[in-house]
Amino acid sequence: MSPPPSDPGGLPALLQRWGFSWSGWRDNRRGEWWLAAQLLLIAAVALLPTWPALPLAWPPAARWLGALLLLLFLAQALRALLGLGASLTPLPEPIPGAALVRQGPYARCRHPLYQALLGAALAVALLRGSALHLVLLLALAAVLGGKARREERSLCQNHPDYPAYRASTAEIVPGLPWLDWR
Repeated sequence: MSPPPSDPGGLPALLQRWGFSWSGWRDNRRGEWWLAAQLLLIAAVALLPTWPALPLAWPPAARWLGALLLLLFLAQALRALLGLGASLTPLPEPIPGAALVRQGPYARCRHPLYQALLGAALAVALLRGSALHLVLLLALAAVLGGKARREERSLCQNHPDYPAYRASTAEIVPGLPWLDWR
């Protein structure tokens, strides 16, 4: 188990356990660029205001629905994060020797955290009534789909039973071709 971030040297040790390195940021060896794109888009969804030239005329009920969905998807994200336990890494390259998690939210979806992030981005777009945020949602879906594909290649190599799990469990959003490739 990794030391808590409040320990002296805890954060550097955790980053090292996850596989972060300066050379990785330069050559994307563990998928660092996918993570950078993901974080940039999440920050844009959270921080950018509604583009004044493209506001959508959402009914007030859509904004209330957005607020409710945001809370639900943030709770789903927390549950998915906690469900990974010691297997958690923000990079698409799994931690060597980490267990394959298939219980809890991972029993119905192989990447429930990505699903929660997309749901939260949709909720923000509804809450703000923003066409800009809908475009950011589509960009985030493209990045998370690509990041998940990279992760899947490594999971298949590291876990012999992963292909069977992949065949029976939705990727991110069941039925959407880019986000579910069973």
